[in-house]
Amino acid sequence: MLSDVEIAQQADPKHIRDIAAELGLSEHDLILYGTDKAKVSLDVLDRCADEKDGRLILVSGITPTPAGEGKTTTAIGLGDALLKLGKSACIAIREPSLGPCFGIKGGAAGGGYAQVVPMADINLHFTGDFHAVTSAHNLLAAMLDNHLYHGNALDIDIDSITWKRVMDMNERALREIDIGLGKGNGVPRRSGFDITAASEVMALLCLASGRADLVGRLASVIVGFDKAGRPITASDLQASGAMAALLKDAILPNLVQTLGGTPAFIHGGPFGNIAHGCSSLIATRMALKLADYVITEAGFGTDLGAEKFFNIKCRAAGLRPMTAVIVATIRALKMHGGVPLAELHAGNPAAVEKGIENLEKHCENVRHAGLEPIVAINKFPADTDEEIEVLSGCCAGMGVRWALSDVWAKGGEGGFHLAELVLNACEGDSAFQPTYSLDMPIKEKVLAIARDFYGADGAAFSPAAEEQIGQIESLGFGRLPICIAKTQKSLSDAPKLFGRPRGYQISVREARVSAGAGFVVVYAGNIMTMPGLPKVPAATRISLSPTGEIYGLF
Repeated sequence: MLSDVEIAQQADPKHIRDIAAELGLSEHDLILYGTDKAKVSLDVLDRCADEKDGRLILVSGITPTPAGEGKTTTAIGLGDALLKLGKSACIAIREPSLGPCFGIKGGAAGGGYAQVVPMADINLHFTGDFHAVTSAHNLLAAMLDNHLYHGNALDIDIDSITWKRVMDMNERALREIDIGLGKGNGVPRRSGFDITAASEVMALLCLASGRADLVGRLASVIVGFDKAGRPITASDLQASGAMAALLKDAILPNLVQTLGGTPAFIHGGPFGNIAHGCSSLIATRMALKLADYVITEAGFGTDLGAEKFFNIKCRAAGLRPMTAVIVATIRALKMHGGVPLAELHAGNPAAVEKGIENLEKHCENVRHAGLEPIVAINKFPADTDEEIEVLSGCCAGMGVRWALSDVWAKGGEGGFHLAELVLNACEGDSAFQPTYSLDMPIKEKVLAIARDFYGADGAAFSPAAEEQIGQIESLGFGRLPICIAKTQKSLSDAPKLFGRPRGYQISVREARVSAGAGFVVVYAGNIMTMPGLPKVPAATRISLSPTGEIYGLF
């Protein structure tokens, strides 16, 4: 069996200007990064403003497990399947973060015969967007501490500062640090680092509708409060203009292609468990103007990425998705049914049936948004006929359409059945609706998400969270949507609760307003905004050959 790298090396990708031409774009619309990737001018959106939008399909998944689900692979393979069926199709997904690439996850550009290329570039530095976001975020941090050093004319309450620094790497040693130590080095205070994908700059870049909106969002970023309780913003520190300059090219969507020749926008990379977990609004809008069918993806399960896609991104952009594909594997369902990772190779129809309860909840979550889900089972060689039969019966009992997806091994041809189900779901008008009203108080919105999407009985708010929510509402931010930061490993906020937890409340410990991004972040459980590396990082498997090939990244 060929590795992902060997499969990619056999590919003969088209020149990126030819991929662009299939979308109706000319070379004048592109900033070329070699022959295989390009940024696309925002002028395209203005030119196509009156064009009818294509059909938007979301790809989400069940609760992730160490067994793997293959959400990105399925999204890419679905795009290739639609293309092979003669449809005008385009993909719009996130850029990978270096932290997971070198940590546990490895690469995040698909796999097998359902990849985006050039895979190594996409997984590493790509077109420099993550570097630009990191630089813009850290410029604001530097200007904030410089302001404190030079007299603190804004009377900033040092203890109220929430703006840390970021880097695009997993580094637990930097979660909490003391800065400004030593004579002449600034004002000593406690701070730390988040990962770049958790930065509000990344979130607002992905929700900005254009450059003017980007500038306004950057100016609104709140870094802390003065001693009278008034917000201190990037505009107050006169940093937003320079931040926008650093993001001049990062706001332009990146165009690449799949192994099957499907155009793919890969732009932005907010985490789905910490931020809203969706690729950029600009890339999605552009894809919808240029193709009849657009496949996009949201991070982790429907309780995280899909919920935030529905209630944050779709609100911001006026998007109306047609359906949501929920990706699962027989292996992952068995794990949710109680089978240890080491025993997943053995057939176990009873465990599949028990694990289905997790899939059932994710199907319910899609229905909360007014859509009918489609289940895609990412096929593995060890899946037995008996296990698949159990799955088929359970899906029939739930009234859910499903398909086996074999795009890893067969590319687009392995996704024809899934593509046909998606095409049927795209007929008629969208029944999409947000799952809560923005007029609801913050705590009621949190409770609605916890009950509808997590299956919780409610939420317990810490005294600190109660106080912070009161302050946020008093400042006029109560009508913003909610972005709950919680573990991706469970429907609950407790990472070890597999399957479908019942009879619990989520624990809300903190709330902050991300005024630039346009949402309120609510922290549930012990979610970390700076991940750590595992005992044996993926980085230990990565090497560079004398001729420049990268091995072990995928």
